[in-house]
Amino acid sequence: MHLVQDLSEGHHLVRRVGPASVTVDDRELTRSFLLTPSQCHEDFPVRDIAGFDAAAIQQVLDLQPALVLIGTGARQHLASPALMGGFLTRGVGVEAMDSAACARTFNLLASEGRQVVAVFLIA
Repeated sequence: MHLVQDLSEGHHLVRRVGPASVTVDDRELTRSFLLTPSQCHEDFPVRDIAGFDAAAIQQVLDLQPALVLIGTGARQHLASPALMGGFLTRGVGVEAMDSAACARTFNLLASEGRQVVAVFLIA
C-alpha cells in the first residue's frame, strides 16, 4: 500500500521538481508556467530570468500578487535590478531562487492563504 499525505486543502500543491519539469498536483509540466494557489497558467513565454521584459512582468502583475517567487531552475540566478524594480515599484515583493526552494516556499505561503504567484522557468 502506498500512502501519500495530501495537505493541499483546496489550493495547488507542487509535488515534485525535476531537472526539466515540475509536477503540480498530478500534472507534470515541462514548459515555464505561472502558479497561484487557485490557478495554473501554462506556457509562460519566458524560459530564463534574463528573458523577462515589461510584457512578462505585466502578465505576472495581472494576477494581483502580494509576492512573486521566481524559480530559476536547478540553480539560483539573481534577478536584474530592472526585473526587481518592475515589481518593487508597484509594491509587490519578489524573490528569485532555485525551483526546489520556490516550490517549498510556494506550498507554505499558499497553505497560509497568501496572495503568492510562483513563476517556474523551464528552459
